[in-house]
Amino acid sequence: MTETNAEKIHRASLALLMDPGVRIEHDEIYQALMRAGAQPGTAAQVVRFPEALVKASLEQAPASVFFADRRGGGHTVTPDGMSRVWSVPGLSYDRRGKHGRLTRANLRDLARVLDQLDEVDGVFGAALADAPAGTGDVVGLRLLANETAKHIRVLSFTPEGADALCAMGPVVAQSPWFSVGFTAHGPLRWTHLALEIFKRTAGHGIPCTVNGEPMAGVSGPTTLAGAAAVGNAEILSGLVVNQVLEPGRPCVYNLGLAHVFDMRTTIAVTGAPENHLLADVSAAMGRFYGLPSCSWVSTESMCVDGQAALEKAIGFLTHLQSGVGLIWGVGQLESEMTLAPAQAVIDNEMLRYARRFLRGVEVSAETLAVDITREVGIGGSFLDTDHTLRHFRSEFFVPAISFRQRRPDWVTAGHRTLCDRAEDCADTLIANDRAPYLTPEQDAALAEIETDFFKGKDLKRCLLPN
Repeated sequence: MTETNAEKIHRASLALLMDPGVRIEHDEIYQALMRAGAQPGTAAQVVRFPEALVKASLEQAPASVFFADRRGGGHTVTPDGMSRVWSVPGLSYDRRGKHGRLTRANLRDLARVLDQLDEVDGVFGAALADAPAGTGDVVGLRLLANETAKHIRVLSFTPEGADALCAMGPVVAQSPWFSVGFTAHGPLRWTHLALEIFKRTAGHGIPCTVNGEPMAGVSGPTTLAGAAAVGNAEILSGLVVNQVLEPGRPCVYNLGLAHVFDMRTTIAVTGAPENHLLADVSAAMGRFYGLPSCSWVSTESMCVDGQAALEKAIGFLTHLQSGVGLIWGVGQLESEMTLAPAQAVIDNEMLRYARRFLRGVEVSAETLAVDITREVGIGGSFLDTDHTLRHFRSEFFVPAISFRQRRPDWVTAGHRTLCDRAEDCADTLIANDRAPYLTPEQDAALAEIETDFFKGKDLKRCLLPN
């Protein structure tokens, strides 16, 4: 995806933003957009977004977004910086071939695994089968805050839940230790729920991911460029909304959620080469606009198997090569529906492998080692040289779970596969003993907010001032 082609997609999206425009299903935000310079469309709730308004909003949005952890650090995502990797939401859970709806206990175990994987920078919330409908964001945030110190990405369900999340924030830390986001319901439509989530989380510096999710062939044109133009228009309109609500709000550009529609099976595909191409477009458009980009790596496989390895290994490599700022997908199976600790362990291995490949070959006097080769001489060995001692740990990829022994060793160990070893590793990570991340006082305060939320109490009193 060249800058020239990014410009073409941009121009196509600007044309769509004026004709037909975007439906904004929120009267208050509709009026705010009119005051900011938008124009009414030809139908109710339809807004036209002039180029000048889009440009002004892009100029307001920060070029870098900081996602704090709770160890006093975090990671900054920029249009052309290092790619960071998060997990992903889901509905179901897979453990040693046993599949079922995701529960709080499952999410707790998964969070323990993700907290200990070195390639994972952020942990996602999820839909929970054993939490009342529409409460998984609040219940999940409290649970995850106790199980991981990494940045948490909340999966939002209700406006009232958004109020509770904002109330929970300052209890734990003043820095942006969790973030939110929402997806346009395309084509060219933002629902009242999405817009209300944006509104209620605005004013607190909470990072927000603005997602376009066209499905090529259904909610977007079949051609990838056409689907990208629709998704880009949705994202630009969502960006304008967020900047009108909170000027300078840190936003992440996310076209990487785009799907393609399999005409034979009627499945929304997430692990195809076209998905990786759309991720490349997301990264390119992020750079074009000077915004951090996002995408996900997924697979259609139902379990931890070779298909998952095929689709996700290529996905992680191509996403890293494309320079996607935030890569979601660790632990994901079944077209983003299922989460599996063993898959998370394997994904971590894939990412380490891909990063080593992309680091390439350093060529310098030290690495060429001409003098060392002369010292060793013809027919000698480099095994016991100081040069080997200095470099072998950093030069060579050392797998954590991949098998690198001889067949007799494999047979003696019980013919165990990569999946078997990943399940064992997940067991170990889950069982590792460690203290909770929340203090008793913090947990009690979050529990009180959660209780008030369940009782339907007004939580606006808990919010930080705008």
